[in-house]
Amino acid sequence: MNLHDISTPQQLRNLAPDQLQEVADMLRKYIIETLSTHPGHLASSLGTVELTVAIHYIFNTPDDKLIWDVGHQAYAHKILTGRGESFSTIRTYGGLSGFPKREESEYDAFGTGHSSTSISAALGMATASELQGNTQRCHIAVIGDGALTGGEAFEALNNAGVSKSNILVILNDNGISIDKAVGGLDGYLMRITASPQYNKLKEQVWKRLDGTQGGRRHIRSLNFFQRMTSTAKTALLGGSNLFESLGLRYFGPIDGHDMKQLIDTLQRLKEMKGPKLLHIVTTKGKGLKQAEQNPVIYHAPGKYNAETGQQIVSQSKGQPLKYQDVFGHTIIELAEQNPAIVGITPAMPTGCSLNLMMERMPERTFDVGIAEQHAVTFAAGMAAQGMVPFCNIYSSFAQRAYDQLIHDVALQKLNVVMCLDRAGLVGDDGPTHHGVFDLAALRPIPNLTICAPIDEHDLRNMMYTAQLPDKGPFVIRYPRGLSVHPDWHSEMEELEIGKGHCLREGTDIALLSIGHPGNDALSAAEKLQQQGVSAAVYDFRFLKPLDIDMLDNIAAGNFKRIVTIEDGLKIGGFGSAVEEYLSVKHPEQISKLRILGIPDKFITHGPVSQLKLDCSIDIDSIVRASIE
Repeated sequence: MNLHDISTPQQLRNLAPDQLQEVADMLRKYIIETLSTHPGHLASSLGTVELTVAIHYIFNTPDDKLIWDVGHQAYAHKILTGRGESFSTIRTYGGLSGFPKREESEYDAFGTGHSSTSISAALGMATASELQGNTQRCHIAVIGDGALTGGEAFEALNNAGVSKSNILVILNDNGISIDKAVGGLDGYLMRITASPQYNKLKEQVWKRLDGTQGGRRHIRSLNFFQRMTSTAKTALLGGSNLFESLGLRYFGPIDGHDMKQLIDTLQRLKEMKGPKLLHIVTTKGKGLKQAEQNPVIYHAPGKYNAETGQQIVSQSKGQPLKYQDVFGHTIIELAEQNPAIVGITPAMPTGCSLNLMMERMPERTFDVGIAEQHAVTFAAGMAAQGMVPFCNIYSSFAQRAYDQLIHDVALQKLNVVMCLDRAGLVGDDGPTHHGVFDLAALRPIPNLTICAPIDEHDLRNMMYTAQLPDKGPFVIRYPRGLSVHPDWHSEMEELEIGKGHCLREGTDIALLSIGHPGNDALSAAEKLQQQGVSAAVYDFRFLKPLDIDMLDNIAAGNFKRIVTIEDGLKIGGFGSAVEEYLSVKHPEQISKLRILGIPDKFITHGPVSQLKLDCSIDIDSIVRASIE
């Protein structure tokens, strides 16, 4: 059997059930080999290989709708749905997306990238199918990697339980998201999966029903199995099952790597109408020893040896720290001086380097699970009691907590420090993860201080300033990846709120920037100098309040051209703020103004250098905008 001969689910369904594990083994090997040289999300997809094969074998995809939560579990799904030969292009410019994408395949029923959306989407599709007269179509939501801790998932379960919709929720329980799963739900699932009495009874009942044949008898058997195990859970685990209390019929837990049991169970559940939840237990990183032992590191490990699993790490000395690592070290330094400081993150301690504080000060560091809304209001509650919470959320994930930032933080003028990691273009993760909306989205909110560092020293000073008394709601946004200077550790000092500074004097062109793009502005100024053009560079530091005194000085400078540079949206961002001020106070300057930033469209995935070129915010584009 050759994996490339199975490029569609229809071809998969021509196989005998006892051939499916061989397909799963080939898929797992292909994923491991391909991602070793074409980096992507490894461990999550390795854990769902058997489940992917079983779903496509039993259900009539794409007519039956399969929705993946988060989406980085779906690599085997991509390979089995006509994208196997192009799989090596995953997350590359012009290649396959790292997540399900409706434009990419009819089998990608719903686009994903952020977590906890699958049940809502599947329920919406199921309800639409009913209204359109199709009561036979199945709708499957695969939710895992910690995504069930997100509030939207519970909202959807609450709605699904009282519906009659034909929806199957598959809970892929691997005990981990990107970092270790946390919270009461994880403990609850652990109690179910770890109860020896319940699991022994479940296996006995299942074996008794295993030989049952015929559609109606299958359904009756499964209903009996569900009633028996429900009674057992109540008796052995203490209290009713959470999912059954919400109105869903619960089945499991079963071994998510046992192909025969998966096939049998899904076949029976396919014939049962109404809302159901199947609980499967899987191993994240299944099939690669290092990924099983270190699923956090091997969530997205970069390049590695396909045979040994050993990571291939470049040994570069003298490089700057990543911005997130500067944050991680600096918050510890500040917390040692200020006992009111606490750290909060929604399930991303390693990604944002808050794990450093978590190891040093575990009692003052809080991972609240994949729950951005809760993280912000939790931080607001702590601030209301005199603490200074640093709430670190990826920029694109913070969009999910917009209302909480307005209602619970800004309105009450609480000293919550929002650190927005991965701001700007993030590269291979693509449009679901680019942090390009934050400046434009946050600028209209009253009471916020919004700033962005040009380098690691600015980041440290902003963090120091934000935790001082009476600073109110404070937003610091910084990009993914390396900062600027190897000597990142510097004495911290208080910054004057709303004040920027001139980085380079010049007479012909004024380059205005905020945040890390100021480094490109400096490089562009050097290029302009080589062409005989004198360019001044102004780093504004703060979007809100805007340094209007510096703008007045720029307007009085008789520059031939004023160019603003940012890695956020042109609409509503830094350039818009400058334009609004000049149009009122210095209207004669508007004809000189050029705004460079992210255009009004979603930006694809690919190397940041290529994306900056596409968006005309690279160094050469700054030069052209200055002289054309």
